[in-house]
Amino acid sequence: QVMLVESGGGSVQAGGSLRLSCAASGYSADINVMGWFRQVPGKEREGVASIYTGGLVTTYYTDSVKGRFTISRDNAKATVYLQMNSLKLEDTAMYYCAAARTHTEPVRWWNRWASYAIWGQGTQVTVSS
Repeated sequence: QVMLVESGGGSVQAGGSLRLSCAASGYSADINVMGWFRQVPGKEREGVASIYTGGLVTTYYTDSVKGRFTISRDNAKATVYLQMNSLKLEDTAMYYCAAARTHTEPVRWWNRWASYAIWGQGTQVTVSS
């Protein structure tokens, strides 16, 4: 059974950077989609970024983080990273790592939380002014 553990969250001032890590244990080679989601109280979980490695490596980002966040995957370490730069107050949230298996590129569903079967426990990111 695959388990995901996030780390790297914390408090940072606006404009700063953080790098989140998601380590997979019981790693399964057929997991080819890994994503980062975030959630604030009272709101639905939002897809932030995802990486597909089923064929050519493809990344997806929600518009609000494009140019600021970068998702990457180190298969040797079974770890996915989310590099977050130029952080804004509105990036404050609990960040979750998620994994899925697919036979096709997740172009239409990479940002839908219900499409992912495996989740980590979350790591808090707080951006202050």
